[in-house]
Amino acid sequence: MTDSLLVDRNNAVVTLTLNRPEAMNALDVDLKEALRDTLASLESDKSCRAIVLAGSGGAFCVGQDLREHAAQLESGHTDLDTVRRHYNPIAQRLAGMPKPVVAAVRGMAAGAGASFALLADFRVGGPKTRFLMAFANVGLAGDSGVSWSLPRIVGHARAVELLLLAEPVKAPEALAMGMLSRLVDDDEQVLPAAHELAARLAAGPTVAYGAIKRELSIGDAGTLSDALAAEAQAQAITGATSDHKAAVDAFVAKRKPVFEGR
Repeated sequence: MTDSLLVDRNNAVVTLTLNRPEAMNALDVDLKEALRDTLASLESDKSCRAIVLAGSGGAFCVGQDLREHAAQLESGHTDLDTVRRHYNPIAQRLAGMPKPVVAAVRGMAAGAGASFALLADFRVGGPKTRFLMAFANVGLAGDSGVSWSLPRIVGHARAVELLLLAEPVKAPEALAMGMLSRLVDDDEQVLPAAHELAARLAAGPTVAYGAIKRELSIGDAGTLSDALAAEAQAQAITGATSDHKAAVDAFVAKRKPVFEGR
């Protein structure tokens, strides 16, 4: 689609690499549109059963390309319509993706880059991983779903602190707060560890994973009745899958199930 977003397929795992290393993978219009449209296509791609989101070079993503943004401000373009055109659709696709998403967070994840990582189901980091809720540092509010994801991960009070003070969070603290799911010892192992986790997930019951993600999104915001209704619907869907029948048969036969994602 574009050199700024690399798409690699390895069996059922699709790796999306933000590829602007000279700009620490800052998000210009070209990259945002490529990421938005590629995520949309993967949502219904049955051959894709897990996604890895990564950045090339030494950073994950430092958020909005401020050089491009400064030029837009200079020209009088101040309404930030990129939030509705790009950031919101990307956030919706990441959070609602009906298959697991693993973020390989090597180096800095700042601004919208941090927001995207926090919307993944798993985040793998290394010793140099940093998160920075950088929005207030440039006089902006949070975007790309951070006001939804961050409090759910770290709690409301800590989210206020991270967004208002806008100070970097180092890898060990990020792990303790849940911003990282896993912390490896070597930064060069971040991407391999993310791929290993994604491959494990890609071999699992894909329909069930998607249903679990939907259950959790409803359970987070709704009442117990909402959650129970969502669970009943999810079990009706997953109970009719080939994967469920195969897993039950395998359990009875005392063998390991093989899931096909359907």
